[in-house]
Amino acid sequence: MEIAYSYTKRRCDFGRQPLFCEQGPELCDSVPAAAAEHKHYILRNPVHQATQNTPSFSEHRVNTIRAEYTTTGANHAEGGWPKDVNVVDPEATQRYRRKIEKDDNYIHCVMSLSSGMEHYVLQNNAIDMYRTYYAEMSSLPPVEKSSCRTVNVYRDAAGGAGRPVSSICWQPEGHSFAVTYVDVDFNQNPRAPIESYIWDLENANYPEVIINPPAALLDLQFNPRDHNMLIGGLINGQVGVWDRRRGGSPTVTCAPHVAHRELVRNVLFINSKSGQEFFSGGPDGACKWWDIRNMSEPTDEMIMDVVKSSFDVQSMASANGISVLEYEPTIPTRFMVGTENGLVIGGNRKGKTPMEKLPAKFEAHLGPVRSLERNPNFLKNFLTVGDWTVRVWSEDCRESSILWSLPHRHKITSATWSPTRLSLMLVMQWNGVLAAWDLLRRQHEPALTLQLCEEPLLRVRMQEAGTLAACGSRKGNVYMVELSQNMAQSDKNDKGLLTAMFERESKRERILEARMREFRLKLRQAEEGSPAAAASAPDLAAGDRDLAEAAAEYALLVKKELASF
Repeated sequence: MEIAYSYTKRRCDFGRQPLFCEQGPELCDSVPAAAAEHKHYILRNPVHQATQNTPSFSEHRVNTIRAEYTTTGANHAEGGWPKDVNVVDPEATQRYRRKIEKDDNYIHCVMSLSSGMEHYVLQNNAIDMYRTYYAEMSSLPPVEKSSCRTVNVYRDAAGGAGRPVSSICWQPEGHSFAVTYVDVDFNQNPRAPIESYIWDLENANYPEVIINPPAALLDLQFNPRDHNMLIGGLINGQVGVWDRRRGGSPTVTCAPHVAHRELVRNVLFINSKSGQEFFSGGPDGACKWWDIRNMSEPTDEMIMDVVKSSFDVQSMASANGISVLEYEPTIPTRFMVGTENGLVIGGNRKGKTPMEKLPAKFEAHLGPVRSLERNPNFLKNFLTVGDWTVRVWSEDCRESSILWSLPHRHKITSATWSPTRLSLMLVMQWNGVLAAWDLLRRQHEPALTLQLCEEPLLRVRMQEAGTLAACGSRKGNVYMVELSQNMAQSDKNDKGLLTAMFERESKRERILEARMREFRLKLRQAEEGSPAAAASAPDLAAGDRDLAEAAAEYALLVKKELASF
């Protein structure tokens, strides 16, 4: 292939040809200095002088003689044979070899070359360059590098100082997500626009759809079957339905006289044949089930008042205010609610009596339950967030959580499980830190922390693919965080290891619960004054003695092990 480029320039563009010659100096003019003007002479400092110095270029074209090269080679498969020896004939070559080997010069040449050849043979035998050493040893697994980064920021399009994010919901396909913003005063009067947005994942400049609710919108959820339909809970207690194909106005809302008495904190779709049923909850302590085809009244209602016997009557006056809802589609009739006084209540719609409708109660936190979510792969286990801690619970242990974090210095606002990695959960903190906890790696501290922003983080929701997480802040910014590959996928042994860990911790808590029930029973019997019960009361000194004996036995075993080395 010929690569050439020709430079051309006309001779007239070169300028005038300079002619040089030797010549002495010639005085053209002389102006004498004016003495009167000397007094007016002032040195200027600094002096600005514009100059221009551009290099001059010239071009020339030269035709050189082309040199042609060829590459040739020879294959010496049989060495250099004389012309009179037929290389193809084995007998002729063998005859010539015998003739040469009888010559005295051949023997001297071989003897002189053997020493140098032996040196190189021995040098090459020092180490086998083509051998794979230490093949019998097992290869070490690659070092995992956990990381996460912010790929985009979706700022509140309403402007101003920013409105706090109240909820985030992903579209089932994962191409867009809905965000609601709420900024109200003590009397629940809005201090900023009440519009909410549906953002396109690829466009952070302007929202794809603007939702215009009749009142401040606290929660917004996509329909898992119809991706264009959304439901929302309003601050005035009503629930509404939106269709993104028809714009931002609600298509239907419930009547005020059948709505909640207070604001609606959460709405969730349930698993039904029509795919158009959902339920809602709020601080009034009632859960209401709705059908989008008929929003004139709720289809069912349940009061979150845990009774102690089947004869007690539930009342709205003693109901527990709902702070968060949880629903798993694979368990259609069961649901869970987190209350404002720190309880987690399990519900069953098929129950006939109040005790059957609310069969489970967990005293989870001292304050409101801010997040409640089941593990998508271990449905018996769920996490809760409240009073500066994160806890993991099992339905088999109702008196205590099986895993929990130490109280944090900054308030924890939200947490969620990863849909693809079984042991990973993301935790939002008030100081703007995103903490990723991996229960199989570390249980005393997060596996990774990231300072997303300076303002508090309020909400987090992960995409179904498990690689993206949307984090909402107090100033209305939604930070899109991308997780590394090892944090988004589970290993082949993760499910077995996590199952064993959950079972081990659940068994430990069940043993402790049984022991504590036994202690309480004996103490209650002792207080009643029964002689037999007093004789069987727990001997605390005996318990201390057992502990001391166990510690001494352990120290003796350690000394024996150290002495054996």
